[in-house]
Amino acid sequence: MKTKPEVLMRQFLIFFLLLSAVVYPQKKKDSVKENDSVSYYIELSNFNIKTDNYKFSLSFAQKAIDYAKKTKNVEAEANAYATLGAIYFELKKYDDAIETYFRSVSLFNTIKPSSQQAFSYYQLGLCYMEKGDYSKAEVYFDKAKTIYETIKIPNAIELLNLQKGIVYKAKGEYKMATPIFDQIIAKPDADDDFKTKAEALYQIGNIEAINNRKNLALNYLNRAYELNARDKNFEQKAKILLALSQVYEQLLNTDRAYSYLKKHLLLKDSIAALNAKKLGAEDYVQFKESERLKTIEQMDKENKEQQKANKVAKLISILAIALISILSLLSLSLYKNNIIRNQSNLLLKEKNNELQLAKEKAEKASKARAEFLSTVSHELRTPLNAINGITHLLLEENPKESQLNYLTSLKFSGNYLLTFINEILEINRIESSTIETENITFNLKQLLGNIQSSLKELASINNNAFTIKVDPNIPDFLIGDPTKLSQIFLNLINNALKFTKNGEVKVSLAVNELNPEFTSIHFEVLDTGIGIPEEKIDAVFDSFSQGSIEINRKYGGTGLGLTIVKKLIDILGGKIKVESKVGKGSAFSFDLSFKIGLDQIHHEKKAEFDDSILNGLNVLLIEDNKINQMITKKMVENKGMVCEVIDNGEDAIEAVKNNSYDLVLMDVHLPGINGTIATQTIRTFDKKTIIIALTAISLNENRDMLLSYGMNDVITKPFDPQDFYRTLVMNLKKD
Repeated sequence: MKTKPEVLMRQFLIFFLLLSAVVYPQKKKDSVKENDSVSYYIELSNFNIKTDNYKFSLSFAQKAIDYAKKTKNVEAEANAYATLGAIYFELKKYDDAIETYFRSVSLFNTIKPSSQQAFSYYQLGLCYMEKGDYSKAEVYFDKAKTIYETIKIPNAIELLNLQKGIVYKAKGEYKMATPIFDQIIAKPDADDDFKTKAEALYQIGNIEAINNRKNLALNYLNRAYELNARDKNFEQKAKILLALSQVYEQLLNTDRAYSYLKKHLLLKDSIAALNAKKLGAEDYVQFKESERLKTIEQMDKENKEQQKANKVAKLISILAIALISILSLLSLSLYKNNIIRNQSNLLLKEKNNELQLAKEKAEKASKARAEFLSTVSHELRTPLNAINGITHLLLEENPKESQLNYLTSLKFSGNYLLTFINEILEINRIESSTIETENITFNLKQLLGNIQSSLKELASINNNAFTIKVDPNIPDFLIGDPTKLSQIFLNLINNALKFTKNGEVKVSLAVNELNPEFTSIHFEVLDTGIGIPEEKIDAVFDSFSQGSIEINRKYGGTGLGLTIVKKLIDILGGKIKVESKVGKGSAFSFDLSFKIGLDQIHHEKKAEFDDSILNGLNVLLIEDNKINQMITKKMVENKGMVCEVIDNGEDAIEAVKNNSYDLVLMDVHLPGINGTIATQTIRTFDKKTIIIALTAISLNENRDMLLSYGMNDVITKPFDPQDFYRTLVMNLKKD
């Protein structure tokens, strides 16, 4: 039921509308199609832009506006203002361009959406970018994108994506900008988009330079420079030349830096000269003065029309005052409700601020923890390499029986510590979002067979029956990430075997769904071990959690295995479940989906390789740590190789230049020139010699980055001797 104020207001509005209908009767006007004349002036204006005659271009644009106003053609007037705005933009009169484009879009807003309306919004965004107001630029780019999507013009949307990426980059949001530029760069070269692609390459080159990845920056900038050569975009070329000069300066290549800077300055002078010729200052002042006079004339005309409507305006004013009075009365009736609502909103705002502060503190603490663990685990690798390496060498030298137990224990402790460090790094990699998933073809049954073979010894130690049952309907070849799947199974099965004695561990795979292109598989790992107390089940996936201190002391381990398993399954799109009873065992299960692959995969048997190929090879070792020098040199010589040792990158470059080596082992972190720069320099005169990186890879390093400098392969410290020799053999066979 309506309240009395609402009824009164409704009756007043009906009266107001009836009165308005009487005061403003509808008038039909014959529409006049004058688009051709306006289009003619716009074409003349655009033609004079192409011939750099901006004085006449401005004049014809103004004529188009005047003619459109005279004929009251809104769309034509909007197009004419857009043309004038484009001229101001070319002349770098951005304030005038913004004012003109606003007139254009205000007119376009009264008619149906069009590409010209979207273009005006896009140009407004560009004007604000030139003025450095990136927030406003982003607003107008979004408006243009909405219209382009409505009228379905995909090429324009891609150009808007480029500008959106530039806005993100300018605001320092590099993680948001990089995927946009990557998407543009990934498309094949074409005549209609090489300008956009060149700009994307330039922008991502700048991001790489800011992130201190100078070589990647040079790669992108050089590609941008090559694409720019296909067009007369001198301002873009000047930006690229300046960026190249700055990167080479940071790399201490002063000759190239000076060369590109010189080209940049010459081009800037040429651009300035061209801009000066476009329109003289006096001509521009004259045009603006004529435009001002026309505006005054138009305002005078509008004032006269306004005077004719004064009587009606007074009546409207009285009605408006009456309406405001009624609204005021209604507002008073709602006053108390508004006070209560405002108080509630204030309380909610305070709570939201508290939650935001708590969230920021938690994020900072998480980041600090990740950086600390990464640094500590990375720094532990160098001394751990010495421990594992010396232990291996001593075991190979037929130690006394009394010493053998000590060395075996030392080897076990070193491997245990290495597993702990690797799991810390794996957790940090997952939590920092630097981990990526693969989509490659692999043999699921063979993968499980290899895991079963590798864990047979652990099963026999605890006298456990270890079986794997695979549904025969599961295809042999699937498309997915076999590395992460292996990590999941190794952690789950290793836990099951470790916490079970004189019992049974079963792995079963069953089909949930199957069609010609896709399958969903249910995985389950069951054991008859010690089980998990009900109150501890929810915490088993927490980092460093093992149920109790007594379990940790009895069975060992880091408490990170199940944490890694849960996070990897989440990344692969699944969800792990656990059921357990103390003294009866546990069951871990999850479901994953895969595309079905073809029988095209080739598997290498990692355990089998012939190292006789190493005998007699001439090897150069570049390593600054004396202990690592001794260990690696001894391991190389144990296989009959001749080893020369150098402790810095500068001497390594000269040695490779003046001598012939079958193999170069290059430590990444060296005093002076590091291993990556030394390798890059060597590749300028030697493309064939095999160079293998030796590094304790940290959270911020990756294999692809090291290979991009020209290295053939990467060996991670501390390295397993068999993996070390296998890597050498595999690279020599490729050669």
